Amino acid sequence: MRRALLFGSLLWSLSSASAAEPARVQVLKAARLFDAKAGKVVTPGVVVVSEGRVVGVGPKAPVPEGASVVDLGDATLLPGFMDAHTHLTVEPGPDWRKDLIDSFQRTIPEQTLDTLPWARATLMAGFTTVRNLGAEDFIDVGLRNAIARGIVVGPRILAATSSLSSTGGHCDYGNSFRKGLLAHDASPGVADGPDALRARVRENVKYGADVIKVCATGGVMSLNADPDAPQFTQAELDAVVDEAHAHRRKVAAHAHGAEGAKRAIRAGVDSIEHGTLMDDEGVALMKQKGTWYVPTAFAFFGVKELADQGKLPPDTVAKLRAVDRRREHVLRKAISLGVRIAFGTDAGVFAHGRNAAEFTQLVEAGLTPGEALRTATVNTAELLGVADRLGTLEPGKLADVVAVPGDPMKDIRVTQKVFFVMKEGVIHRNDTATGASAAP
Repeated sequence: MRRALLFGSLLWSLSSASAAEPARVQVLKAARLFDAKAGKVVTPGVVVVSEGRVVGVGPKAPVPEGASVVDLGDATLLPGFMDAHTHLTVEPGPDWRKDLIDSFQRTIPEQTLDTLPWARATLMAGFTTVRNLGAEDFIDVGLRNAIARGIVVGPRILAATSSLSSTGGHCDYGNSFRKGLLAHDASPGVADGPDALRARVRENVKYGADVIKVCATGGVMSLNADPDAPQFTQAELDAVVDEAHAHRRKVAAHAHGAEGAKRAIRAGVDSIEHGTLMDDEGVALMKQKGTWYVPTAFAFFGVKELADQGKLPPDTVAKLRAVDRRREHVLRKAISLGVRIAFGTDAGVFAHGRNAAEFTQLVEAGLTPGEALRTATVNTAELLGVADRLGTLEPGKLADVVAVPGDPMKDIRVTQKVFFVMKEGVIHRNDTATGASAAP
């Protein structure tokens, strides 16, 4: 009984410490503020926060007497960054074979606990909202709920649960093993035919999916399937999108190849993820239908690092090289046509916490720094359906605020040096020496 009481007290203490309460009124000050709606920096930067929401912006915003002031100096305040393509339930280790074995030997609770430092690293890098595109055993749903309850620290999560795949497709994780070895030869999201796919959509929604992910083509990291090969018929993709939209869930389509991507776009998916081998017709079709493009440009640099270190299977390395030759052309073409671009990294195929490196890739491909910052704020907020409460620093919206040193409009790489993170009014990171002080 004594041990039970002590254990209960410890859990209460841990949960209480994690679920920190925001101060009643806080004033954040910095030299600059990024106006995400206008895509420009304004000076000085002032944000007034009360009860987890923004209540004032700019030097003329009323500040109640006794408010807590955080002066961040020569820095820029920005809305909390958003990443529309993460995999918070995985991260590559030094040996892909060991990763495979560990996934079988570790229990589901242990695999869930493995996600906690990855979620924390993502938040501390300034990403206060993410879309997790695919996870087994509903680990992403559990992590989402635990973060929302304040039990653990991490970004706000929109979870996809199991990705939908055709038999033997990119998201059929039974591909790596001989037939009969596993109790189930296919992943939970595997289905063939329109009606079976509708059932999978309904099942995902039943168990907590905020978004539906469908693997429309082969991939790079799976151990089979040509990235350029389509993996669903038009009728199958039509059924997925129709069913998901009926349940008010958006659809994200993993698609490298041209034909599979065009089928997904015609079906009405909300976003194309990667799109590395799309042809000009596919890019133009995205523009015509208003489909969002999530290019995950930095993922290919992160994966190449693993390849150069000998940490990937030879077949995966060969596919990576083939895709990389086309990838940059597609992104530049999308930018030149004005395709709507949202920010996504595929974090999880490389180490979590490096998400902001995507900004540099977007700028090098042709976006201005302001446009690149908008991809991770207003653009992704619109794609995720949360623009009514996130994406800009405006009165009434949730107080997700990050700060970077200097001016990101002059050097976008400072986004990789986030030193202040607030999520819904709670300060999770503040590296400044002075910290908060009482207002005069």
